[in-house]
Amino acid sequence: MGTKLGDIITAQTISLEDLRDRVIAVDAFNTLYQFLSTIRQPDGTPLMDRQGRVTSHLSGLFYRNLNFLEHGIRPVYVFDGESPVLKEPEKERRRKIREEARQEWRRALEEGRMEDARKAARASSRLSAEMIEESKSLLTAMGIPVVQAPSEGEALAAQMTRAGVAWASASQDNDSLLYNCPRMVRNLSITGRRRSGRSKSYKVIYPELIELESNLRALGITREQLVDIAILVGTDYNDRVPGIGPKTALKLIKQYGNLETIEREKGIKLEFPYQEIRRIFLDPPEADVPKLDWHPPNDTEIFKILCQEHDFSENRVQSALERLEKKLQELAESGAQSSLTDFF
Repeated sequence: MGTKLGDIITAQTISLEDLRDRVIAVDAFNTLYQFLSTIRQPDGTPLMDRQGRVTSHLSGLFYRNLNFLEHGIRPVYVFDGESPVLKEPEKERRRKIREEARQEWRRALEEGRMEDARKAARASSRLSAEMIEESKSLLTAMGIPVVQAPSEGEALAAQMTRAGVAWASASQDNDSLLYNCPRMVRNLSITGRRRSGRSKSYKVIYPELIELESNLRALGITREQLVDIAILVGTDYNDRVPGIGPKTALKLIKQYGNLETIEREKGIKLEFPYQEIRRIFLDPPEADVPKLDWHPPNDTEIFKILCQEHDFSENRVQSALERLEKKLQELAESGAQSSLTDFF
């Protein structure tokens, strides 16, 4: 779910070219769910191999990351570890939503409601342990670093960005800001032409850069206060306070300073452990990040994973890898990098 702060957070539209030579710490789970949700047939059916195994996540990872590499972007994927106990109710809520969506998908298909089926199918996406391991294997074969977080991936991505290991984190959720990430890139995995809602029209989605400090200055608050605002509007660890949206939460925090004072001065009781939730964002577990190395794609291993195991077209995979090699050679010849191997 993440925290809905879009009404008060300002983003700057950028291009993939603006991220050339940048290391981007990608929220792996967030991105994989994006692929599972969007890479589907018109009736909502995900891409599958001959054995009926879902391959939408593999297709998204392969082609999207080739695009990143062609633009000179260095992605590193950060995978979630063990979630805080307080997240269990939210995880259970999501499981119920997915199951209800799967049932609605089946009903809509039987009744011929294709648009409803497509919408329900997107909400039914499920990321299995097998998919996670397949994703790690493919990324490794592509020469892209994989990092395992001790807890929430966004927290470690924020730590990596603060430390200068990465230039920014990439996620669709504003939680990255709550974890004190200096820069966050949104829409990285869904950049391009996308269908607009139920209409037959399309819109172009661009990457967006969100800078924490400039937003805090513009809002006139501290990061600690941004966390309190997020708690009021709802996080993965608590429901929103009824009747309070981002703008109202901002007004309350600027007037009273923090949640404790709001409780005392307004005579209300927040029915959740907000001090503990606050600590999740302000003091998450840290990890020692290994040295990040990018390597040339291992074509043999990529063909094994995609073509031999999951029935991808050998010609399409080969063509994509040749295009990447050609693009990197062009970058080297243009002086964008001193040699082809400098990228890796």
